[in-house]
Amino acid sequence: MLSHIVNCLPPGYRPSEATRVDRLYSLVVGRPASGLGLRRFTLLYADAMRLARSLEVPEVLRALESDIQLYVAAGARRRLFVHAGVVGWRGRAIVIPGRSMSGKSTLVAALIEAGATYYSDEYAVFDDQGRVHPYPRALSLRDDSVAGRRELPMPGPGRAPGPLPLGLLAVTRYRPGARWRPRPLSLGRAEIELLGHTVAARQQPARALSVLSRALAGTIALKGARGEAADVVDAVIGAVS
Repeated sequence: MLSHIVNCLPPGYRPSEATRVDRLYSLVVGRPASGLGLRRFTLLYADAMRLARSLEVPEVLRALESDIQLYVAAGARRRLFVHAGVVGWRGRAIVIPGRSMSGKSTLVAALIEAGATYYSDEYAVFDDQGRVHPYPRALSLRDDSVAGRRELPMPGPGRAPGPLPLGLLAVTRYRPGARWRPRPLSLGRAEIELLGHTVAARQQPARALSVLSRALAGTIALKGARGEAADVVDAVIGAVS
């Protein structure tokens, strides 16, 4: 299981020699009960709190990955984590904020196919100057399989080289049959949109607003529903170009 657990760790993690920890995860892997043909649950704990209980190990591992990332995002002191997909295009970042099921990962994948550089499909990671850093997890798209998700191979040549200034904030959600007719957002409205997806917004509201204000200065911000990702790629890229 160790190799699977390592795959759950955030991008850029490094081993530590610390003898004290801030958070302790415990994973109890279920095995078939000998001679009875029964299966035992796999359990996941964070400190003393149970996070997951399932007969399916992949489901528990997804819960582990999600909680580790959220814990890191909430406690980061030199970065601001925003739920968003991110790609790079001609030296600028395109940020697509959204929760699960909003279609951001599908749009990120379509933009990569069009030649954009992959930064993240989970978090836009801002530094104090408002630049966006890569957070390259494996791309994961929902499908109709038993697992409910399909892992895509990590993009190769287009991997992110470093932080980028924000070029476009695209606030959009997939809606079948919708046409991409976005309206521009003011700086204030754009800040509110991003703040609503910022992990540490409640713990660090002043810092979050300061970072987002720097990031959005001089940036194009658009909001509107969209149809299929392939149908809006050219328009999204064109807004940055």
